[in-house]
Amino acid sequence: MTDLTRDALGWSPFYMSQLDIAELETLTPARIAMVHRDRVNALSEIGPLELTLDPGITTAAVAVGDWVLCNPAQHRLVRVLDRKTELGRGTEYHTGDKQLIAANIDTLFITTSCNNDFNPARLERYLALAHDALITPVILITKADEAEDPDAYVDKAHKLGRALDVLAINAKSDDVGGQLALWCGKGQTVALTGSSGVGKTTVANALTGGNAATQDIREDDARGRHTTTGRSLHQIPAGGWLIDTPGMRGLGVAEVEYGIDATFPEISELADQCKFRDCEHETEPGCAVQAAIETGEIDPDRLKRFKKLKRENEYATETIAQARDRYKKFGKMVKNAQNKRKR
Repeated sequence: MTDLTRDALGWSPFYMSQLDIAELETLTPARIAMVHRDRVNALSEIGPLELTLDPGITTAAVAVGDWVLCNPAQHRLVRVLDRKTELGRGTEYHTGDKQLIAANIDTLFITTSCNNDFNPARLERYLALAHDALITPVILITKADEAEDPDAYVDKAHKLGRALDVLAINAKSDDVGGQLALWCGKGQTVALTGSSGVGKTTVANALTGGNAATQDIREDDARGRHTTTGRSLHQIPAGGWLIDTPGMRGLGVAEVEYGIDATFPEISELADQCKFRDCEHETEPGCAVQAAIETGEIDPDRLKRFKKLKRENEYATETIAQARDRYKKFGKMVKNAQNKRKR
């Protein structure tokens, strides 16, 4: 039987501190399990709920994993509580907002596989998003049973960060839950992400005891079709919660400067020691990063990927800022026009 007590759902003093006495007496905390176009599904101590949103709240502002306050009798979502963590990606440049992926995650399982899907640059993007959101990343390398040397992939993944947890697994084995138990205890929330075809659905089924359909992968590039089509919250028998996400082939970054620095600490820390503050780490004299490359302390390919992510982040962040400014000016124009009509 599903345990839907607040503690089991992941409730903590962080959320309780946001409530006032009146809200405690009249409203019910609930956790978002699925977001639809005009409504949401949530879980609470009184059971599953289907809620419509109060005016001023849009489904774009609600993410799976969110804690909300609702009026069960009226089936209304009244308020979204502040998030402990928030996972998003920078794709909504035209609106000035990052796209929400999920909320209140403790651990992000970044899934890849022991074949052509293994891509350090893509993994670093996921790591940057996780680090920026202060979510613990864990890299899961699936299809270990099909590889001649899975340890080689583990070694490559370990080079993508310090003290980074990396596990090579056979997602179809019976001990997946045991291997991942450290992050899946009572009240803990994990999110499962990665590109299509790497076995995310198989891992999700192993963790939750579900039987969602899986898709075969293409032999030429080790990619698969999307099996998961929407984000949703599922209970793990060990007591935790899993947020599954669709495969994401395009993963833009925006406003994640801290996350990029945290993903490439061997570079970002040395950058502060360069002679020039605006050092590009190329041919400038006194470049500490280039000096470390010459001694073998830094992988030159890592530097290339670091600089590429930095450039993309700067451009996307600037674009988002411009879009926000544009929408702000448009809002003022509309408001002024409305005021003139009232005169």
